[in-house]
Amino acid sequence: MLRADLEYDGTDFHGFAPQPGARTVGGELDQILSRVLGEAIRATSAARTDSGVHARGQVISFHTTSGMPVAEIRRALNALMGDDVWVHDVAEVEDGFDARRSARSRRYQYRIWNAAERSVWQRRWSLHVEAPLDVESMHRTCRALLGRHDFAAFRTHRAQDDPGRATTRRILATDWQRDGDGPTVTFEIEADAFLRHMVRAIVGSSILVGQKKAPEASLAEMLAAGDRAAAGPTAPAHGLTLMEIRY
Repeated sequence: MLRADLEYDGTDFHGFAPQPGARTVGGELDQILSRVLGEAIRATSAARTDSGVHARGQVISFHTTSGMPVAEIRRALNALMGDDVWVHDVAEVEDGFDARRSARSRRYQYRIWNAAERSVWQRRWSLHVEAPLDVESMHRTCRALLGRHDFAAFRTHRAQDDPGRATTRRILATDWQRDGDGPTVTFEIEADAFLRHMVRAIVGSSILVGQKKAPEASLAEMLAAGDRAAAGPTAPAHGLTLMEIRY
């Protein structure tokens, strides 16, 4: 069993999961690994990032009968994957390792460019919000999310619409910060797992609080309501980055 650690700019990908007729991170990895190793490979990812979402700490696992050294596999991947993906490491791991099921937590970051003027250099990585944000209020409102809760209010309108599908997750940490007096605002959140679009729904709801369009108690009330209609909008994908997988 092999593990690979990689990063990518998700702008030009239709997410991670392979899709027929669409350029995806996982689809290209499977195709190139199969070509390099001479056998059909289907990698397992620690997180299935959506279209436009980036990663600095994605992890995949895959099995191969090839005896190719891991350093050569890494070199081949970096030579063939394109400029928007970089594989940091390929290593042998225990046979029972699974990038998704073995993970203990995932950490994401969402970036906002909070200034009257937009930035060309930030447009691929940050959401531009013109109105001033009260970041301290945003930080306090998210404290209500810590611990194990039913996050049905922050699920996507499509992915978890099966009433029998569990929507309970455990949030380990949340943190909104502004970079000094500058325009860069970041949100860090770590959990055992996430519902699809969950982080982006939390961000969209937090922005309402930061803009004084909703009180600080709002996220606690949204959480208790358990209804997606009670929460704020889903923030755009391009501000979101998968930062780290903990095992």
